[in-house]
Amino acid sequence: MKTAINLPNRPAGMPFSDAVHVGNTLYLSGRIGFKPGTMTVPEDPSEEARYLLDGLREVLEHAGWTMNDLVQVQIYTPDVSLFDTFNRVYVTYFAGDLPARAFLGSGKLLLGARFELVAVAAR
Repeated sequence: MKTAINLPNRPAGMPFSDAVHVGNTLYLSGRIGFKPGTMTVPEDPSEEARYLLDGLREVLEHAGWTMNDLVQVQIYTPDVSLFDTFNRVYVTYFAGDLPARAFLGSGKLLLGARFELVAVAAR
């Protein structure tokens, strides 16, 4: 049995769920670090990373999970030179062991984003 998880404030008509819960696993859709209430990314990549991770945490909490339940994360970026910039923000969102992860070079991302993150959480 699967259950779709959607934030109450998500834009209408999006062709995906924010997450899908199946058994002991939560699959999280791609997240972009938009400025709150907009579909634009900030000029500062560190701020974009924070908005992205805040959004990820919001979906997890809405589903009753935490950042520490994440077991696998993939970050896509058209600019892999932002690896250290992203990591400085990323590590502040966890206590204890970090999830398995990939930081992947990509083509352009939607709406000029520098990062898009997909993840899997498990209990």
